[in-house]
Amino acid sequence: MDSTHPKMAHAVLRLGLAFAFLYPPIAALYDADSWFGYFPRFIRELPIAPDVLLGGFGLIEVLIALWILSGYKIRIPAALAAGMLIAIVAFNMGTFDVVFRDLSIAAMALSLAFWPDSDRAAS
Repeated sequence: MDSTHPKMAHAVLRLGLAFAFLYPPIAALYDADSWFGYFPRFIRELPIAPDVLLGGFGLIEVLIALWILSGYKIRIPAALAAGMLIAIVAFNMGTFDVVFRDLSIAAMALSLAFWPDSDRAAS
């Protein structure tokens, strides 16, 4: 097997996962109400303005996406991404028909977290 295949696969996983974390905060700029509903009720009921909550979470998503794109210590942002996605599904089981895809994206994140010699695969 050509040695570029694992590097290319690693890059494709990073790009795909980063896109999944960049799209929601960008889309929320145009339609915040559609995204705010995915926060668990106990978070939506906190005395925090919805736009502040959504903006803060969006910033976290952007930071994780950029970290994933950088490839630096990829196991950490990949594990964080997987945990966030699994939590989103767990807290939104009533909309499983929509959030089921997050489990596939979490699997992408876990594959990066468990990639052999992962922190050097990006170079």
